[in-house]
Amino acid sequence: MSDSGKIGQRMYALVEELYPICRSITGNGVRSTLEIIKQSTPITIHEVKTGTQVFDWTVPKEWNINDAYIIGPDGDKIVDFNENNLHVLNYSAPINTTVPLDKLKEHLYTLPEHPQWIPYRTSYYQEKWGFCLSHDQYTSLKEGDYEVVIDSTLSDGHLTYGEYLIKGETDDEILLSCHICHPSLCNDNLSGIALMAQLIDHLHKQKLRYSYRFLFIPGTIGSITWLSRNENTAAKIKHGLVVVCVGDPGSFTYKRSRDGDAEIDRAVLNVLGDIETDFNVIDFYPYGYDERQYCSPGFNLKVGSLSRSTHGCFPEYHTSADNLSFITPDAMEESLSVYISVMDILENNKTYINTSPKCEPQLGKRGLYDSTGGTHTNDKNFQMALLWILNLSDGSYSLLDIAERSQIPFSTIKAAAAALYGTDLLKETPVTDPK
Repeated sequence: MSDSGKIGQRMYALVEELYPICRSITGNGVRSTLEIIKQSTPITIHEVKTGTQVFDWTVPKEWNINDAYIIGPDGDKIVDFNENNLHVLNYSAPINTTVPLDKLKEHLYTLPEHPQWIPYRTSYYQEKWGFCLSHDQYTSLKEGDYEVVIDSTLSDGHLTYGEYLIKGETDDEILLSCHICHPSLCNDNLSGIALMAQLIDHLHKQKLRYSYRFLFIPGTIGSITWLSRNENTAAKIKHGLVVVCVGDPGSFTYKRSRDGDAEIDRAVLNVLGDIETDFNVIDFYPYGYDERQYCSPGFNLKVGSLSRSTHGCFPEYHTSADNLSFITPDAMEESLSVYISVMDILENNKTYINTSPKCEPQLGKRGLYDSTGGTHTNDKNFQMALLWILNLSDGSYSLLDIAERSQIPFSTIKAAAAALYGTDLLKETPVTDPK
């Protein structure tokens, strides 16, 4: 197996390890998940007490669960949390009672359109109990009394999240954020966790201009909590992506930042435009994942969301069908490659000044034009990239600007700029992004 194939398998193996754990926005499932991540990546684990005020929100009670089941009138266990942790309404209050079928049905959730799938449902901020089951199970229930047991606790505790910082040459940061609050759902969002862990490993081997901050957080309340505790740090974030649903083989989808034309938006679209023609682009709207918190008007961070099939738009979303057979190592590895390419643009989107701006400098005598044996001698894109860079490098065009205008891949523009810089035909200026 090639090294690239092994990367996808490593990502998939992490998903397999995390898949059985029952996670929620608080509790031991989150802690167990972070401890597994910590075995390969020394993340810092933070605990924030129940009742802590975080802007307009309050850190909720901690939820933990030991067991849950329904026993039918004939004494058979018909719903069992230990068989699938989606069977319990996530954050369900504890219950131990016997109820008739009509009362039980008030607390049951199914998917009639997919009668063999179990839905994922939550009750984070209102205390109630419930079970999720397949519609086939639901329709087979017989009249009679049912024993219902949910052995859970809702009590003062903590909200837990993980954080990791890779220091670069500057204090300017790129944010990568994923939610870790879902139970046994692979694409949403164990795939995001696996991608971030592997991206950390990759970036550690690179020379970096930016610093990189990785957040493994419960959805919504996690980003709100982090932002509340880190307003000064948030001001350092120049670009960011919310990592979600990156494991299925669907086409890529990009949700723009609130600004819509920030450098991160342009970088992602440049990469996607080079690799496929059927990717999807969504303008920012204030719903979805944690991008809506990072892009709230009080922060307005330049954060988009890069996924494959996007949330709510694939049938398996928030169901038991989002399992280990729905994602693939190849899809996760391709997603990682896209993220790496986006980071490469952000790292190398420099602005130069042509040191010989009066007419074209002679490239042939510098070994850059139609020479034999050169790395790029027969690459017409490379030759055109040299000319585009020399023409537009007046201190006002970045390399990404030049790639967009010339319609030449950024990787070629970057290589041509490096060649010109090596002959002293370019000098670097600070990167500016008026957007």
